[in-house]
Amino acid sequence: MAQASAQHILVYTEEMCNQLIEKIKTGTPLQVLAPEYSQCASGTRGGDLGTFGPGQMVPEFDKVIWSAPINEVQGPVKTDFGYHLIVVTNRT
Repeated sequence: MAQASAQHILVYTEEMCNQLIEKIKTGTPLQVLAPEYSQCASGTRGGDLGTFGPGQMVPEFDKVIWSAPINEVQGPVKTDFGYHLIVVTNRT
C-alpha cells in the first residue's frame, strides 16, 4: 500500500499563508514556523503529520500529497479547516 509522510502549517487566512511562504522563501524552515503559527496540533511537532495512506486526509490535501514534488512547499491549499502549506517529505 502507498504511504506518504508530510509536514504542514494550518492557518485561517490565505493572507497569513502567503506571508509564511515568504518567510520560507527567505530561509526559515517550515518546521521552525509551525509551532508558532499553525492552528493544528501537529504544530507542536514542527508540523509533522507522520505517515498515512491515500484517502486518509481531506480530498484537497490528499491531492497535493500524492502529486506534489518531494520536499517542495505547496500552497496555499484551501480546505474546510483553513489554508495549508504542505511539504511532502516521503512517498512510497
